[in-house]
Amino acid sequence: QVQLVESGGGLVQTGGSLRLSCAASGRTFSSYAMGWFRQAPGKEREFVAALSRWSGGTQLYADSVKGRFTISRDNAKNTAYLQMNSLNPEDTAVYYCAAGRLEYSDYRPSYWGQGTQVTVSS
Repeated sequence: QVQLVESGGGLVQTGGSLRLSCAASGRTFSSYAMGWFRQAPGKEREFVAALSRWSGGTQLYADSVKGRFTISRDNAKNTAYLQMNSLNPEDTAVYYCAAGRLEYSDYRPSYWGQGTQVTVSS
């Protein structure tokens, strides 16, 4: 089992950047593929990005964030990151970190963090 805690959310203007962090407890962090999801008010939670167990491994991105967001991880620090650039108001949501499995192009989360709010002002 792994516990996840996100940080780094906040208020940013359109065109700005934020980096989210996801700190994992336990010694099994490297056993999980990491992912990021988001949920905007009144909408369902949606996939944002995923990364295999190794920092140089497979990366997946939602079409809406390709070229703007980058997922990464540091297994020595038990931490995953989501670098978000060129933010726009449509990116406003609660962002959730997840630990799970990445099978081909399908990410399956098993554990969730509590979420961190990202608000992009126009």
